[in-house]
Amino acid sequence: MITSAPEFLTETTRRLGTLAQRAAAGEYDEAVDLLTTAIEAGGVIQAFGTGHSQAFAMEVAGRAGGLIPTSKLALSDLALLGDRDVADLRGSELERDPGVVDELLATAQIAPEDVFVIASNSGVNGSVVGLALAVAERGHKIIAVTSLEHTRAVSAKHPSGKRLADVADVVIDNLAPYGDTTLTLGDDYGAGAVSSLTAAYIAQVLTLGVVERLLAADKEPPLYISANRPGGDEHNRVLEDAYEGRLRRLA
Repeated sequence: MITSAPEFLTETTRRLGTLAQRAAAGEYDEAVDLLTTAIEAGGVIQAFGTGHSQAFAMEVAGRAGGLIPTSKLALSDLALLGDRDVADLRGSELERDPGVVDELLATAQIAPEDVFVIASNSGVNGSVVGLALAVAERGHKIIAVTSLEHTRAVSAKHPSGKRLADVADVVIDNLAPYGDTTLTLGDDYGAGAVSSLTAAYIAQVLTLGVVERLLAADKEPPLYISANRPGGDEHNRVLEDAYEGRLRRLA
């Protein structure tokens, strides 16, 4: 019996409810505008996250019910598609290294119309801030998903002294508390991390917003259907072909 499960449900649903209210009130409209504009211009939504925030990028890119013009960047690409050794992926050194950004961008096909969606709970690690600075310098718009409570409570780690929230054009608060955990068990054991749950919700709400916007303009939303449904592969392949070479789909 997990006695803390109801309390964790309360902590989670309270945050999800707030996110839903903010979305319904139009607080995410600017982000939806950037995403929709990019798609209408033939651009791709480039998603990036490190650590557990990679889950956010997976919610954005290449999943059933999601938008087809999406691509996921990951530090593992440095070994899979770049010149790094697999051993370099061990530990958190790459996540904190601002110097990996040029290598990472060199592994991908980035077009001027592309928009970046970057998730980081703390918003301070070198690779995350470094990527945001690099793509901003290239003229790309950036949507950040981060914990404002956490990022404001910690020191910036990038040499610029900036956090992800300082660089992004639009900042969406994932409502995770400082340290991410929502419950204290025993005397002083933090557990019940929530940022992955709220970030996944944000990713899906942004997708819904883009679909609604395209439908309102009488345009067909380029959506994946499950490859495990009859005709799914064929449907998806036709739409993917319009972005040949630009969509990263790794196992």
